[in-house]
Amino acid sequence: MKKTPRGAGEGALSIGVMGGTFDPIHYGHLVAAESAYESFCLSRVLFVPAGDPPHKQPQEVTAASHRLEMTRLAVADNPHFHASSIEVDRDGVSYTIDTMRCFRRKFGPDARLYFITGVDAVLQIPEWHNAEGLLEICSFIAATRPGYPLSEVIRFKEQLPSHHRERITVLEVPALAISSTDLRHRVSSGRSIKYLVPEPVEEYIRREELYR
Repeated sequence: MKKTPRGAGEGALSIGVMGGTFDPIHYGHLVAAESAYESFCLSRVLFVPAGDPPHKQPQEVTAASHRLEMTRLAVADNPHFHASSIEVDRDGVSYTIDTMRCFRRKFGPDARLYFITGVDAVLQIPEWHNAEGLLEICSFIAATRPGYPLSEVIRFKEQLPSHHRERITVLEVPALAISSTDLRHRVSSGRSIKYLVPEPVEEYIRREELYR
């Protein structure tokens, strides 16, 4: 039987939000999301492909329509995973705080919101747009990744104000050294990506001739 996370009221709605470029989405994303779903007793996990990522040049990113469709294909067989087009549909740069504000309005003030990302991204939180406001809106689930020791996260949390430290929880997940960058390079060089992405995503990449 799952344990209710500390601080979650009985029957409280707990929403996990996994944001990212998803160019393409891969099993590393899915494993982290499933681990968060189980460990934090989440009601559901929403996968949110970035529409216009502020940290990347437009020419570096595959069209949002393709990334959204690959995300939908990847989560289609999991009843507690859902793809959201909230950032793809929004005009302008995709800032996480705008997305989380929308989900706060949608799910209400009592819902617990968790933003799921890798520890490498969490270490960059101070550079995010309105990081202070974001830490007030939601908690962060920092999924471990190969090459990023937990000691770095611990030191980072110690530098935060005390009321923000509890907003970040490290979640150890099975080590999958998969990156979207490597997957794009594999496709462009004619190498296989089988067993690194869901089969429907692999077929979509091949059919649409992405990353070539």
